[in-house]
Amino acid sequence: MTSRERVLSALAFEGYDRIPIKHEGTPEVDRNLMRHFGLKSQEQLLRVVGDDIRCVEPEYVGPALKTFPDGAIEGLWGEHYNYLHYEDGKYLESVYQPFKGVHDLDRLDRSHFPKADWYDYSTIRVQCEALGDYARVAGTPGDLDFINGISRARGMEEVLTDLLTDDPVYLEIMQARYEFFYEMHERMLEAAAGLIDIVHCGEDFGNQRGQMISFETFDKHFAPKLEPYFAMVHRHGAKTMMHQCGCVEAFIPRMIELGLDILDVVQPTTPEMDIGYLKRKYGKRICFCGTMCVQTTLPWGTQSDVEREVRRRQELFPDGGLILGPTHAIQLKTPLENILALYRTAGSLMEPIDPAVLALEMADTTGKINLSKLY
Repeated sequence: MTSRERVLSALAFEGYDRIPIKHEGTPEVDRNLMRHFGLKSQEQLLRVVGDDIRCVEPEYVGPALKTFPDGAIEGLWGEHYNYLHYEDGKYLESVYQPFKGVHDLDRLDRSHFPKADWYDYSTIRVQCEALGDYARVAGTPGDLDFINGISRARGMEEVLTDLLTDDPVYLEIMQARYEFFYEMHERMLEAAAGLIDIVHCGEDFGNQRGQMISFETFDKHFAPKLEPYFAMVHRHGAKTMMHQCGCVEAFIPRMIELGLDILDVVQPTTPEMDIGYLKRKYGKRICFCGTMCVQTTLPWGTQSDVEREVRRRQELFPDGGLILGPTHAIQLKTPLENILALYRTAGSLMEPIDPAVLALEMADTTGKINLSKLY
């Protein structure tokens, strides 16, 4: 099977030659993996670990995003980001929120609202065709993302309060964000002319222990946007995939009703989020992506623990329904043998490495900053 055939067959519950794979690691982890294998590019790494998915994206042609003397960079909504360092790694975090403390619509600076016209979609079809036998995904976990995404320009505490008080400024930002990503994704799908397989978006409805917002708030503010968005994606023949960190099992039945096809990333921190429980409860009503925990099994388990968890998923999903991968970017100091055990047990790891992979002339993008991929 090709990667695309494998993914599409898994999503249709029609079987596969091996379980499909979606890899994600922090830049530091990916560099360590490339160093281990003697690789020079992210594309080489994806081929070696057997990642079956590739992404397409429009080219940004909008106003230049500012950079600042302290190294901070401007985001699409006027927020600023800078690296916060920890031990041997770093994460890009929001350090300035332009909408923080604004509760009067007359004070809302709408010049910070981006436009879908700020992107060139003319290469999308060419990108899809160039990917050949890989499954093609448009969008990122940071798209839509009305809680986490807006909090980067307003603050998390304020956003959660806004949802309870129906703050008009928050609701206007939310509507602008919805219209921006809806149009951007629709234009990508139109440009691809049926060659995009999955459209990715994100939202965080849960925390480590359970749901973070009420069903009333969900149905009031989120469902009216998600349902037409999912329907638009389906009209173009693509599947919907939504990233949701945390314990979100309570929302799954409603998400299925609204049109969600794939739940990403299945963070197993409560019994209700255990992949076996989810499989038994939802059967073939929804597919899953991820499930290998970057907080427990991968960093702190043994190689045998990782192998056992992979085999369990293979047994649970013999005919499809799961794209296997980590529950977030694999974190620095995760043992190399555990990462290799994940892909080796899944049957995706290229051993020995095909010389053609080493011959690929591809730029190393592991250090590339892409604000749209923050989540």
